[in-house]
Amino acid sequence: MFPREFRRKFSTRPAAAGLTAVLLLAASERAQAADVSPSGAQPSAVPSTTPPSSDVPASVLQPSLAGGLDTLHRTLIDWQVVLGGGAMIQPSYEGSSSFEVSPVPFVMATFGEHVKFDPTGLSVDVYSLGNLYFSAKLGYDLGRKEDDDAYLRGLGDIDAGAVLGGTVAYEMGPAEFYATFERIVGGSEGTQIQFGVDLNHQVDRFIFTADLSATWADETYMQSYFGVTALQSAASGLPQYQADAGLKRVDLSLAVTYAFDEHWLVRGQAGLGYLLGDAADSPIVQEAFQPSGLIAIGYRF
Repeated sequence: MFPREFRRKFSTRPAAAGLTAVLLLAASERAQAADVSPSGAQPSAVPSTTPPSSDVPASVLQPSLAGGLDTLHRTLIDWQVVLGGGAMIQPSYEGSSSFEVSPVPFVMATFGEHVKFDPTGLSVDVYSLGNLYFSAKLGYDLGRKEDDDAYLRGLGDIDAGAVLGGTVAYEMGPAEFYATFERIVGGSEGTQIQFGVDLNHQVDRFIFTADLSATWADETYMQSYFGVTALQSAASGLPQYQADAGLKRVDLSLAVTYAFDEHWLVRGQAGLGYLLGDAADSPIVQEAFQPSGLIAIGYRF
C-alpha cells in the first residue's frame, strides 16, 4: 500500500500538477520499499570534496563546483525532491463540452517527516492515532477566466484566492477513506468538502490505483461558479440562475504506474466526473460528464 502521506487528497483542476507529483512520489516510495530496482541499492552520494586553500587559484574553480554540486545532490535526496512533467487533457472549464491539452510540469519536496510541498501548496501532518491521520493544507485556487472558453464571455472572471484546508484519513488494508475541507479566501470565497475512498494494488513493477469521491460545495462557491446574476445574464445572454449549496460532482479515476527503477516512473490516468444537482442544471454547464486523462513521467532523487 502507498505510504499514507502521499495519497491523493485533492481533485480540483488547479491541482492536476500537484496530484501527478503526489502519485508519482507515492509510487516511488512503493518501488523502493518493494526493491523493484535491479540492484535494490539506494543512490550513493557523491563523495565530498574539500575545497583547496586560496593559495592555489588554478585549482579552485573545479573543486568548488564539485563541492557545490555535492551539497545540492545531498539536499535533493534529503528533501525527497521529485521533478517531472507530462500532459493532461480536460474540459476547458468545469462544465465545458470542449477540451484543452495543457502541460503539467511539477516539483515536490518533503521536509522532515511532517511538512510537504507540491504545486498545490504546503501540507503539514498534524496528528495521527493508529490508522487515523489528520493534516492541514495551505494552497491556492486559480479561479476562472472568462476567456477560458467562448461560452463564458460576459460572466466575468473569478479571481484567484488562497485555500485553507484540512484532511482526515483512515487506512484499512489496501483502502484509504478520506475527507477534505477547503475554504477559499479571496476569489469565490467558497467552501468545498470532498469525501471518498482510494484503493491500490501492486503487481511486480505496476501499481494500479482507483479512486471514487464526491464533492459538496456551499452556496457561495456554487453561485460563483455555476450561478448567473442579472448583470451576467444581460452581458452573456444566459438566463439568470441561482445555484444553491449541495453535492457538486462525483468522480472516478483509474490509473496505472510503472516503476522503471527506484528513480524513474511513468503514469497514465483516466478520470470521469459527473456534475450533480444545481451544478448540472446551470446554464453555464454544457456537459455534465467531465472526462479527463493524463500521462506523466517523474524522477525522484
